[in-house]
Amino acid sequence: MLAVIAACAVYSLFSKRLARTVLSMPILFACLGLALSVPLKATLPPDAVHEGKIVLAEVTLILVLFADASHVRFRRLRMDWALPARMLVIGMPLTIGFGTALVYGLNPGSDLAMALLTAAVLTPTDAALGQAVVANPVVPGHLGQTINVESGLNDGLALPFVLLGATLASMTIGQEPVSALHLAGEALTELAFGVMAGLAAGWATARVMDWAQTRDLMQVSAGAVLFLLSALAAYVMASLLGGNGFIAAFVAGMAFGNTYRHDIHFVSEFMEGVGQLLTMMAFLVFGAFLLPDGLAHATWRTALLAILFLTVIRILPIVISLSRTGLPMREKLFLGWFGPRGLASILFTLLMMAEFDFPNEEELLACVSLTVGLSILMHGITANPLARRIGQTRNPIQKGQ
Repeated sequence: MLAVIAACAVYSLFSKRLARTVLSMPILFACLGLALSVPLKATLPPDAVHEGKIVLAEVTLILVLFADASHVRFRRLRMDWALPARMLVIGMPLTIGFGTALVYGLNPGSDLAMALLTAAVLTPTDAALGQAVVANPVVPGHLGQTINVESGLNDGLALPFVLLGATLASMTIGQEPVSALHLAGEALTELAFGVMAGLAAGWATARVMDWAQTRDLMQVSAGAVLFLLSALAAYVMASLLGGNGFIAAFVAGMAFGNTYRHDIHFVSEFMEGVGQLLTMMAFLVFGAFLLPDGLAHATWRTALLAILFLTVIRILPIVISLSRTGLPMREKLFLGWFGPRGLASILFTLLMMAEFDFPNEEELLACVSLTVGLSILMHGITANPLARRIGQTRNPIQKGQ
């Protein structure tokens, strides 16, 4: 435990310096987790590890969904919505469909629902693995904003596909068949009540905070507390109503961000502090508990799928979705490559495996672990070099912007 605390402290002290290298935070903490895997498994009770992983996954995902969605402004999207909208509306379904077909094609003996679940879990992207790209001033603004918006929205939009795949896959294990109408009704119920709870929690929190801040009743630092409470309230309200809490957290973030009339800098500050600590722990847990188990069950099929999900399955749908936009091919390939898999894939896998029982869990875990592990390494290494390269090759029109 002291080693983990020391690692967090050392990284925080040298974070600015490390940001200019290939040693990203996900690389460092995943490697640390892998190095500590044996002693952690030997000293921590299995039940405590299991419960801890689930609580960490739930809290982190709730905050990530709310925080990402809170920074999406409808007015800004109306001005520059075309690229991220194409990637989300066209590219994302193509990625899930293409991924499902390839997973099933490489392993036809498996269930089609498991193929859908695998593809859906590995579709969301994680901008944290490519912050060197998003934050680099030499990267054209439209590319950085597109990556930001896509990564902020696609985890929430992928969630219904993840839940559908997990539900269908779990039905194959000793359970009575469920009619498609009943399944569709449950899905719509979860979606509807999740959206309702999210809208209510996000809008109400924003209005109350506006009222208090306008009358100078609220300390600025209290905004972070209320942001946390709003995200958790949306999740709990949806769960009590029979809706999906993660969808509620995502919708609450969008409602809050577009209703609140004051500066929401406290959301970014919270996520850069407590949120970053949770993210460190998530990648450490990945390296300590998921990656070793995934490597133990890895096969040539899972290794090939990991490579394909980071390349063809991601890049081809993005290039197709961006056709006739006028973007040079190098920028389409740039946007296709910087779709790293990370936190959302890890958290979705942990939560679905805890909530559902389905066949071939080991294969799913191996595929996700290898994909995320390769993504942490390859996107961390290529972020700075490719950011500089795309900045140097901007066309004259972009240079004049």
